[in-house]
Amino acid sequence: MKRKLQVAVRALVEHVFRTGDLELEFTGAGRTLEAIRAHQKIQKSRPTGYTPEVAICREIETEYFFLCISGRIDGVYQTHESVMIDEIKTTTRDLDFFKTACNPLHWGQLKCYAYLYSLEHDLDKIDVQLTYYQLDTGDTLELREAFTREELDIFFQDLVDRYLEWAKTIADWVCLRDESIQVVEFPFAAYRNGQRQLAVDVYQTIKNQGQLIIQAATGIGKTMAVLFPAVKAMGEGLTSKIFYLTARTTGRITAEKALEDLRAKGLHLKHLTLTAKDKICFNPESTCNGQECKFAKGYFDRLSSALKDFFQQDGFTRQAIEEAARKHTLCPFEFSLELSLWADVVICDYNYAFDPQVYLRRFFQTENHDYIFLIDEAHNLVNRSREMFSAEIRKQSFLDLRRLVGRQLPQLYKSIGKINTWMVKAKKRMPEEENFLSEPIAPSEIYPLLWRFVKITEHQLVLNIKADYRPALLELYFAVNAFLRVAEQYNESYVTCFEKLDKDLKLKLFCIDPAAQMKNALARCEAAVFFSATLTPTNYFQQIFGCDASANKRIIPSPFPKENLCVLVADRISTYYNQREQTKTQVTQTIFNLVAQKPGNYLLFFPSYAYMQMIHAAFSENYPKIKTILQNSGMPEAQRDQFLEQFAEENTETLVGFAVMGGIFGEGIDLIGERLSGVIIVGVGLPGICPENELIRDYFTQSHQAGFEYAYLYPGINRVLQAAGRVIRTESDRGVVLLIDRRFATFRYKSLFPHQWHPMRVQNSNHLKNTLKTFWNR
Repeated sequence: MKRKLQVAVRALVEHVFRTGDLELEFTGAGRTLEAIRAHQKIQKSRPTGYTPEVAICREIETEYFFLCISGRIDGVYQTHESVMIDEIKTTTRDLDFFKTACNPLHWGQLKCYAYLYSLEHDLDKIDVQLTYYQLDTGDTLELREAFTREELDIFFQDLVDRYLEWAKTIADWVCLRDESIQVVEFPFAAYRNGQRQLAVDVYQTIKNQGQLIIQAATGIGKTMAVLFPAVKAMGEGLTSKIFYLTARTTGRITAEKALEDLRAKGLHLKHLTLTAKDKICFNPESTCNGQECKFAKGYFDRLSSALKDFFQQDGFTRQAIEEAARKHTLCPFEFSLELSLWADVVICDYNYAFDPQVYLRRFFQTENHDYIFLIDEAHNLVNRSREMFSAEIRKQSFLDLRRLVGRQLPQLYKSIGKINTWMVKAKKRMPEEENFLSEPIAPSEIYPLLWRFVKITEHQLVLNIKADYRPALLELYFAVNAFLRVAEQYNESYVTCFEKLDKDLKLKLFCIDPAAQMKNALARCEAAVFFSATLTPTNYFQQIFGCDASANKRIIPSPFPKENLCVLVADRISTYYNQREQTKTQVTQTIFNLVAQKPGNYLLFFPSYAYMQMIHAAFSENYPKIKTILQNSGMPEAQRDQFLEQFAEENTETLVGFAVMGGIFGEGIDLIGERLSGVIIVGVGLPGICPENELIRDYFTQSHQAGFEYAYLYPGINRVLQAAGRVIRTESDRGVVLLIDRRFATFRYKSLFPHQWHPMRVQNSNHLKNTLKTFWNR
């Protein structure tokens, strides 16, 4: 049975005719709008008989496929004597360039449209016109040709044959993939308790094109439980691509391993790990063009052979992409984007699906939305979504650029001066004793000044002149452009924040409630699965994520024996900020009483660095013989690894690690077996009181009567539960969790504890020691 392939005219032509250098030169968002207006202007100026935006579609039977080719012609001009196909292109080049240089992509697209139109209307000959519009001058250049259908037929058959050579490779791969999916089995001997039900829920969600929020305890095997049914759904034609979205390196590694486990069982599946451009670029100091970067020069001349070569393997990991890119001398980031078109699973950061600035338009601006989003560690998406839909600019950034530019660019210099004047006035409006001011209205007075800055900057950047000020100009341009994009979405879920930073002023459009924009972003997929060990309470996350009211929610308890975990609550100690100095001795004694009962490795978590350092100093002074290590702010990856390496099974003496809740050691680490004996959590993990958190509190007090819960309680308890989840990672792990804070005894907090917990209140030091002795000797 012949398969049906769909391809757009532009994609068909580009695949065959792309040649030369990779030219990622600046064009500017404003230029895109100018180009649209130029198209419309030319179309309106055409005479009677001219029809703009003519849709064309043709299905052609080939040896192996039914090829459905579609597109939209810019204009068809029909008279009694002839028919002319018009293709409009905008440019910033001098029009004389196109009089001698033939662009194979432009002419190929035009000839393809002409052939399809001639078939549809049974024309023996047809005229074509390539219209170039110069954006800066408004001048036009019209290049005309005439073709017989026989000439176009020869061109088109060659085009299709060359495309089908690659298309057959893809189609053969899809057949092999789907056949392997049909027979591949779950890669482990048995499902863990709850894992099979989780997989069934995920499959049904995909089949029903729904949304699912899953809280599944650490160790249940969430990654495999969501990937396996998603892959099975792909084999049944329910999706063309799976996006596995994760915020951390550990999440990427776990997903890659799960797919390798399935391959070991016979699955044929291609997955791509998408790495940010600034991390994977071979030549970060150069502009992305053939003149400055050898990996851009002749990029398209080598791309096809690189694709054929690299397509032989299934794991498009960062390392594999870098090796192939060096072998074929290709830009690794652009190569990975090209590979994403042919990958079955794309593993990437949240922002490639949700962020309005960087989401993958090659997928999400098309009409095909049969994608699956699998959102790993989804509790992180709350803060990340607020960041993605907020934007800020700083007064100092404009002044720094103004000094760099000087009088070289007088219009830009003047524009920046006006913006600075506005921000100076805004700063003066703030009460002298206050460093922060918020308003529920948009700062619309500055928008015209910023648009003026953008327009002037685009005209300068589009020249692609290498200058000392260019990097700073480009960076500020993108910041202002992002600010104005967010400004277009400004509504009652936003607030305008002014913050003094010494002599500087920060102006921020702060998205308090990202639900509406998250809902719009979720329209890019057909099914979405949010999963984490901590999504408590699920209703809160359902609201923030912008999920439908019909979204399903599942809470799956730990699959491990409950007697392996001892949960204790020291609720006679206060960790309120103003009482910490008074109670630090009680805290350090309680810590010592726990770690002294069994030699081992212990992790302590605190709500802030300052509190952690206070208790660490007191503990080290009172118990100097116990080895301690301390998390530092901004630890590089090598130091993080060294920190974790000290939690060794063979340690004969007790090790106590001090860390911060919600930080790099609070989630996503596996210290299995004797590498971790227990976790002590000091405080309820509330985010620090700050103006933005207070704005969140006020907003959700008014909208949901749950301001404290949304701003502090729910984020805090999820930090606590993440930290506690470090203890039991496998069936054989045993360990203890000690919660220190009197608030843990209240219903507000106890009601949020996992159902499988059976916490015991610590009455005094002897009770703690005896309870631990009984647990460890069991």
